[in-house]
Amino acid sequence: MIAPLPFQWPYALIFWIVFAWAFAPEFAIVSRARRAAAGSDDAGSMRLIMIGNEAAMVFGISAPWLLPFATLPAHRVAAFWGGTSLFLAGTLLRRHCFRVLGRFFTGSVTVQADHEVIDRGAYHWVRHPSYTGGMAMFSGMGIAFGNWISIALLTAIPIAVYSYRVAVEERALLKRLGEPYRAYMERRKRFIPFVI
Repeated sequence: MIAPLPFQWPYALIFWIVFAWAFAPEFAIVSRARRAAAGSDDAGSMRLIMIGNEAAMVFGISAPWLLPFATLPAHRVAAFWGGTSLFLAGTLLRRHCFRVLGRFFTGSVTVQADHEVIDRGAYHWVRHPSYTGGMAMFSGMGIAFGNWISIALLTAIPIAVYSYRVAVEERALLKRLGEPYRAYMERRKRFIPFVI
């Protein structure tokens, strides 16, 4: 069996540097969210995201080793670069969202007393660009591993957990912000401009 490119030199160096850089700020967000979750409208969505995305990573990274029959038959190098680029793009989108939302960006669903509808940056185009970025990160990892099962797991599971989070978050925002958020929802798609 040939090891997936993220485990071969020099690809491993690039992939794991991107991986470490991508997830370093996520740990800080999760740590703050755990402290804030008790008084939030989170409905267990943070825990679901943590468990679901961690499971997707474990199984997605293991799949090329355990299920080598699902390895992409050709274009492994192109899949590696395309996947790593998507992973990096998703990370950059999330970092952009951290900056645009500022203190309103929390790991748990928390609507603050002075909360407002943000309609600038990526939020001008979609309601939940941070989750779009998260889904792109995981899908990119799956593609970089060059295995159909990895791609399926690292795409489907994050879509499922982020979809639950969006339902919880939008319910809380509608309850607390009312008509301004309802109007924003009518003007913007959730994840991809003009599509979905």
